[in-house]
Amino acid sequence: MITARAEEDGPVDSLLSQSQGGGPTVLRILLGAQLRRLRRTRGITREEAGHAIRGSHAKISRLELGRVGFKERDVADLLTLYGVVDNQEREALLTLARQASTPGWWHKYSDVLPSWFGVYVGLEEAASLIRTFEIQFIPGLLQTEDYARAVIMLGHRHAPREEIERRIRLRMQRQSRLYRDNPPRLWAIADEATLRRPVGGSAVMRAQIEHLLKVTGLPNITLQVLPLDRSGQTAANGPFSILRFRERELPDLIYLEQLTSALYLDKQEDTQSYLSVMDQLSLGAYSASETTEFLQSLLEEGG
Repeated sequence: MITARAEEDGPVDSLLSQSQGGGPTVLRILLGAQLRRLRRTRGITREEAGHAIRGSHAKISRLELGRVGFKERDVADLLTLYGVVDNQEREALLTLARQASTPGWWHKYSDVLPSWFGVYVGLEEAASLIRTFEIQFIPGLLQTEDYARAVIMLGHRHAPREEIERRIRLRMQRQSRLYRDNPPRLWAIADEATLRRPVGGSAVMRAQIEHLLKVTGLPNITLQVLPLDRSGQTAANGPFSILRFRERELPDLIYLEQLTSALYLDKQEDTQSYLSVMDQLSLGAYSASETTEFLQSLLEEGG
């Protein structure tokens, strides 16, 4: 069980030490939060800050929320406006701005990656803990290539082969972080129906279940299956993911995917509610060892 974590303030050197290894999405959010604190400490309005960088209050809002990249000149001008004169502190924040503006690896898939999901991929890349609950398909980070192909083709029936393959490569590259040094922890809960639904045919499903047995033996991956007789909870909750970051500046994030968009929730009252739901689902699901036994029984059923 994990509890909701509130956003904490901290000095610049603490912020920078936390940012090591974070992806550009997280770095933008961290830098934006630091600039917001500096502005508020000086009692400067967004309109005044926007004027200093030849922009608007809306631009300052986007920068402070980490939704856009940073120009080094803009950050330098804001630091001057906010009274940051120490050369070491300025250079540290300007270095962070340069790092935050570096495109992530997923940008090369922008032709098949909607902007609303690109944000999630960037956050997922930096998360230290990923908790996810699925009711329709095997969680994407645990899918085999053939299973992923079958799922993607269901949603993109008329897409050319090249596009399908690029979507598969994107999904496989997202998974690769689970098998590197210092990987994130993945804790997934899947409804039993996802394992009994023959996506791609019996051979694809058998290979998928064998893959789950293999990868869930890794110390950073936990899978639980929610039995059908307890899955009434799924109708009320729907699928969602919770991301936690090693950076203390970042609150837990709830991700709710919709057909053509997504919701991102980070207010503590929201994250606490979803954490409670996830814990309830975990308590109602098979344990990790029971899930292994269940997966093996599925293979035996298939002959």
